[in-house]
Amino acid sequence: MAGWAEVAAGEPEFAERVKRLFDAHKHKTMATLRKDGSPRISGIEVEFTDDDVILGMMPGSLKAADVHRDPRVAVHSASVDPVEGEESGWPGDAKLAGRVVVVDDPENTTQGGHRFRIDISEVVLTRVGSPADHLEIESWHDIGGYKHRRRS
Repeated sequence: MAGWAEVAAGEPEFAERVKRLFDAHKHKTMATLRKDGSPRISGIEVEFTDDDVILGMMPGSLKAADVHRDPRVAVHSASVDPVEGEESGWPGDAKLAGRVVVVDDPENTTQGGHRFRIDISEVVLTRVGSPADHLEIESWHDIGGYKHRRRS
């Protein structure tokens, strides 16, 4: 698993486009696993630092309980619909997956909150190609690195 710095150093242009999609909107969605193993989707805010992707969670929240029990997460950028007839102009959407690790943040701890960084295993950016008859899927994996695929 890797921090954001490793992704950005290995594929800077790809990482910048992923970060831009995440930064375009304040709210994202995060998938965690409930106690019984079923998925839970929650709203989340994401902060990119030079080194890491940081998540903050309210004390006593179900998503915080989920990740304390099982640290696997997937985070999805907010997405907007492409303009009809201009699908190739759609910037796409981005996803990250990995495991969260507690960040020692004395200022936040005194407020009872939780801060985590993501040890990243996967980053994916999906967009409509030009012409708009296929998808362009770019991905980075901690094992295997960067790949670019076209799906019709």
